[in-house]
This record gives sequence, structure tokens and C-alpha cells, in this order.
Amino acid sequence: MAGPALRPLAPRGLRSGVVEDEGVADAVHRTRELLDAATTRLRTAGVRDEALGEYVEPRAVLGIRREPTIRSLGRVWRVGALLLGSSPETAGRAWATGRITRVTDPGRQQFVSVSAEVRRAYRAAAAKGHFDRGDTVNHGAVAIPLDDSLVGADGVLAVVDDEPVVRWSPAAGAAVPLDDYLRDRVALLVDPPRGATD
Repeated sequence: MAGPALRPLAPRGLRSGVVEDEGVADAVHRTRELLDAATTRLRTAGVRDEALGEYVEPRAVLGIRREPTIRSLGRVWRVGALLLGSSPETAGRAWATGRITRVTDPGRQQFVSVSAEVRRAYRAAAAKGHFDRGDTVNHGAVAIPLDDSLVGADGVLAVVDDEPVVRWSPAAGAAVPLDDYLRDRVALLVDPPRGATD
């Protein structure tokens, strides 16, 4: 889930000995530049980041079942449909936003509804992961390789017609230019409207 570390792009038009379309290489490079610029602006503005975690169900030991936990993977900024790395462990990486859990007292099991019990279970797992109370933990996020696989991808982040774009979800057909998307979303995080909450 943490995703592979980024490698420097090969010279434009050449990668692994294969001649590529210049527009594709430019678009992938532009994607990384836009994401880097967004993280720089978020860091400079001191925007609060959030935890990135992995939901883990430990294997039973000697037949004794252990409670699930959320293991910390670092810190990220949540920029709508994207998570951008903000700590040394996550720097230069991106994820599609998954589940979001606020670290609070999980409370007791009440069987009110399936969805309520699922949320309670995630809060309990976050508490076992030793995240700070009140922190927001992103988990179930899907790592996005920032390489040529973006071209024509059907995920949240893609390169379409040599332009980086974002979709609100993989199922969403409409896409918006990444440049416009990041400009708007980062501006809201840097200078949120009065009374706005996440």
C-alpha cells in the first residue's frame, strides 16, 4: 500500500531503451511537477496533515485471535480524491483517498447497524495503532504509481490526451485538469472558508 519509491524520470523520449512519445513523457513529468508544487505550497502554509495507515488483521497465535489494528505508514495531506505525502516515509508519493477514520473512543459494541459497527471497529483499530486522539487516519488508500502507467489509466489520477487529469472516483467519467484541480483544492486547504470543516 505504501507504493514504490519514485525514481528519477529517464531522459525525455527514452526509457528502458524504448523510444516514447514526447507528449507522454512531458505529461508524466508535468504530473509530478504539479504534485510537488502542491506539497510545497501546503508545507509552506503549515496546513495540517493527517495520518496514513494500513488496516491489519493479525493472524491468530496458538488459536488466540488478536484484534485488528491500523499500522502507521506516515503522514499525508488529503487533497480531495488524492492523498499527497507529507512526511519522510511518504514524500513524493500519492494515493487515491480511501477510508477516513477519526481517532476517538470507539465505544462499546451496540449492534445498532452494520455501518455503525464497521465505523466503531475502525475507530478501535485506530486506537490500537497508537495514533493521537483526535487525529484523522486515512486507510484503504490505493497507491498511485507516478510513471507511464498513468497514461490512459482508469483510476483517480491519469494522463488523457497528454494532459494530467483527476477523477473524483475511478467510476466517475468526467475528469478535470490536474492543474486546475490542485489550484482550487490546495487554495481551500491553505485558506479555508469561515466555518469550514473537513
